[in-house]
Amino acid sequence: MAKRASKTDKKAINLALQGGGAHGAYTWGVLDCLLEDGRIKIEAMSGTSAGAMNAVVVADGLMRGGRQGAREALERFWKAVSDAGRLSPIQRGPIDVFMGNWSLDNSPSFVFFDLLHRVTSPYDLNPLNFNPLKAIVEEVVDFDLVRSCDELKVMISATNVETGRVKVFKRHELTADMVMASACLPLLFHAVEIEGVPYWDGGYMGNPVLFPFYEACESDDIVIVQINPVERKGTPQSAREILDRMNEITFNSSLLKELRAIDFVQRLLDDGKLDGKDYRRLHLHIVESHDEIMPLGASSKINAEWAFLEHLFDIGRRSAADWLDENFEHLGQRSTVDARAMFQGLGAEHHG
Repeated sequence: MAKRASKTDKKAINLALQGGGAHGAYTWGVLDCLLEDGRIKIEAMSGTSAGAMNAVVVADGLMRGGRQGAREALERFWKAVSDAGRLSPIQRGPIDVFMGNWSLDNSPSFVFFDLLHRVTSPYDLNPLNFNPLKAIVEEVVDFDLVRSCDELKVMISATNVETGRVKVFKRHELTADMVMASACLPLLFHAVEIEGVPYWDGGYMGNPVLFPFYEACESDDIVIVQINPVERKGTPQSAREILDRMNEITFNSSLLKELRAIDFVQRLLDDGKLDGKDYRRLHLHIVESHDEIMPLGASSKINAEWAFLEHLFDIGRRSAADWLDENFEHLGQRSTVDARAMFQGLGAEHHG
């Protein structure tokens, strides 16, 4: 079992970073705030899709210039994403720009490609498997530096297409292909083959995975940066709304199962039915801003306009700063979110 962190150290946390396309810029803002705060030590990151990209960019930046280098690397990465997005045929329509609506639901090009991807395989529509994100990741991230970054443990999840099981790639073995496997949406891109095994987006089986923290890390505090809402009121009625909600439920299901397992172990510890020497008492925390993220809509996840990414970054920084103000003193002591309330559909009730 991993050694507990010393109380004399900075408060150490493990970060679990969800995927969510352009909404990953919200996580950029959260990370920027945490990296700036001198009281926090980030021991490990588990990331999926955009969360995986944020994680490897941070590891690269830490090696180049410490915490400030990581903050600069994140900004450089998201600026590169925005620059590439300017060449996309999918853009907001004039009315949405005028109204300040960040979604692409009214964009004719988005509607056309969205319908096309639902009825056409990427092996037919994109036979050369062109993916501009891979070029950005390879340009911004030096994976030799990532693999040698002893300051930060990095775990990236992808879904094994053949077995349906999650595959966790560790920092010492990471490549650009592994990051792209974690972000491979099967309706858009070919499966990413690694050593002959095909992989799809890690969100199907781990968005993100938490279990690697148990044995690999000393810190008992897991901070989930959540950008995919668990709950959404109302019944979706249009075809797009139904599919979007189906994706949200699918991409949250594995996380809720892990939270249920953690809560079960905690209850057995509380009841004295498990030996505390053999099982760890984990502290769970969530940084989120659903009131601001949820109304954006699923189509905004492919909106790479710099103004939108900056908007998400600002929300992320505010969320992290507020969370630190409210919860820093509880790190290392107790959970600040009720995991049982999340998977029982009672809302993420925070402890007072």
